[in-house]
Amino acid sequence: MNFVYPSFLWGLLALAIPIIIHLFYFRRFKKVYFTNVKFLKEVKEETSSRSKLKHLLVLLSRLLALAALVLAFAQPFIPQKDAEIKKGKKAVSLFIDNSFSMSSMSQDVPLLEKARQRAEEIVNAYSVEDEFQILTNDFEGRHQRLVSKEDALSLIEEIKITPSVKDLARTINRQKQALNTSESDHKSSYIISDFQKNITNLTDKEIADTTIELTLIPLQSVQKRNVSVDSCWFEAPVQMLNQTNPLIVKVRNLSDEDMEDVRLNLTLDGQVKPLGNLSVKARSAAYDTVNVTILKTGWHEANLSITDFPVQFDDNYYFTFYVAEKINILSINSGGSNKYLNAVFKANPYFQVTNQSSGKLDYSKFSDYQLIITNELPSISSGLASELLQYSKNGGNVLVFPSSNIAKGSYQQFLNGFRANEYENFEKQDRSVSYINTDEFTFNDVFENISANIKLPESKGNYKMTRFGSRGEEVILRYRDGSSYIGKYRAEKGNLYLCAAPLDVKYNSLAQSGEIFVPMLYKMALSTGKDQRIAYTIGKDNLLETDNKSSDAEMIYKLKGQAEEFIPEQKNIGPKAILSINNQIKEAGYYNLFLNEGETLAKFAFNYDRKESKLDYYTELELEQIAEGKLDVIKADAATNFTELIGERSRGVVLWKWCLIGVLIFLLIEILLIKLWKVN
Repeated sequence: MNFVYPSFLWGLLALAIPIIIHLFYFRRFKKVYFTNVKFLKEVKEETSSRSKLKHLLVLLSRLLALAALVLAFAQPFIPQKDAEIKKGKKAVSLFIDNSFSMSSMSQDVPLLEKARQRAEEIVNAYSVEDEFQILTNDFEGRHQRLVSKEDALSLIEEIKITPSVKDLARTINRQKQALNTSESDHKSSYIISDFQKNITNLTDKEIADTTIELTLIPLQSVQKRNVSVDSCWFEAPVQMLNQTNPLIVKVRNLSDEDMEDVRLNLTLDGQVKPLGNLSVKARSAAYDTVNVTILKTGWHEANLSITDFPVQFDDNYYFTFYVAEKINILSINSGGSNKYLNAVFKANPYFQVTNQSSGKLDYSKFSDYQLIITNELPSISSGLASELLQYSKNGGNVLVFPSSNIAKGSYQQFLNGFRANEYENFEKQDRSVSYINTDEFTFNDVFENISANIKLPESKGNYKMTRFGSRGEEVILRYRDGSSYIGKYRAEKGNLYLCAAPLDVKYNSLAQSGEIFVPMLYKMALSTGKDQRIAYTIGKDNLLETDNKSSDAEMIYKLKGQAEEFIPEQKNIGPKAILSINNQIKEAGYYNLFLNEGETLAKFAFNYDRKESKLDYYTELELEQIAEGKLDVIKADAATNFTELIGERSRGVVLWKWCLIGVLIFLLIEILLIKLWKVN
């Protein structure tokens, strides 16, 4: 037998107290009067004998009660075989998984409630001198340090479900950081979780670390069915007024059984539109197409929803989108404007073209345009080349029609910035286009089928292009000989479209091929690479980009949700404003960006991370196989008392409770001896 606090054994010296009392008090005798004195000697001897026996038994019960009390304070225990006895101050870290999957039911209560109960029992298994870290998926500042036992129990009571999700490798590293701040030689960490497979990424690094004793405590859900709205996206990247844009919806079934009649609804600007029922096969996804017709400009809020139990955090998918009043196009001309370009955009009032001379450009206004066309410029200055490159990197599209007599040096410098193929010699020869890339957005879904009657462009003069395979050209239209007629080059968020021939009808029939020219210009203007994201993920997307509308450096952007308003970290970079969320968004829904109250500049939709939607868990046996004997995996049922279990694991069989029971038993014996044993 060993003792946690052997110094308390000095208290056994107190056993001398009842012995002294016995010697000086129990030797006194009572006077007893008898009517018949002839039996006096016999009665006196018998009474004295019984009294002495009673007093000795009372003394013995008091001594045993006092000894048991002293032993209880010394906390005796029987160490387990081959187990290391851990004495002294200990540092303990507990991670309580409070992600959405922990809202599932165990056999009697939600998993999170069971996890809190387990955590409290573990803390109570340690002494008041020990230090504790209580860690959750939120990684809050107050969870990054060691606290007292009382504070640890208070932190456990405050734990709630959170949208944040952290993988276990990152969690263990955070536990180690806190434990390494302690001077204790005995450091332990516990992970209480349902151990979803998509977050349980224990590597050899975590398993092989012997400086900290790591224990896994799995909790198992009895419900493993879930259907979620995974995502959605518009078929066309830009929404236009009074136009129908198909919305693609993805619904996932993450259970092992087929799900029938999953009701899907769309809420658009507060109006609910039932979309019907879906059937989703087990472990698969179903897609549905919803035709969305926009009847007004500005920002729109939308939500796709289903009804599913018991996991509901992923039953809603929020998204927002913006419908501009018009699409702005800038045509940069060396002389007069091109009548064909003007005619194409004049036919549709949604598109507005602005013609400017190359010598009178306001570069600060470039961000207002979705498409910039360089119309047969003889040369491109270094300043214009730099601005066009930056414009494209920020998401704009540039379409280049060269002059028949260009300054090759200036164009070479311009095209090198885009890493595009370059113009070589101008050749006056007849050439015809024979190939249309219908997989690329420009001509995707323009033609139901390409027939022989479609009039493809022809050129009587064009530039021969260099062919650098590393330049990443995507051919839009191609000549019969395989050379590029119009190629596309990606420049970060935007695109450069490069035509091999001038737009002048003397050399090029493109402007006269309406079936090609009109949809090509429209789609290039609509395919702006600017960030058109309709939804963001809480915890993952912490940076937002928007047009900078601040005219004063002291003006502050604010984000406001349904129940909260906060100021994001912000940085203005030219025409853009970069906003850092820093995990301040906790609830899914819509958030309005504004500088002045009531003036909404942009709307952002945030959704919970779908990482928790997949209810696949590691079993206790699988966790043991992963641990390979280097980690402890506690297998316990709902009735297991972890205070006793952890105490036995760290000190063996704990006996102090039995000592307290002994104190009560011996005191009861003393009372019974005094009250019931009458000595006359």
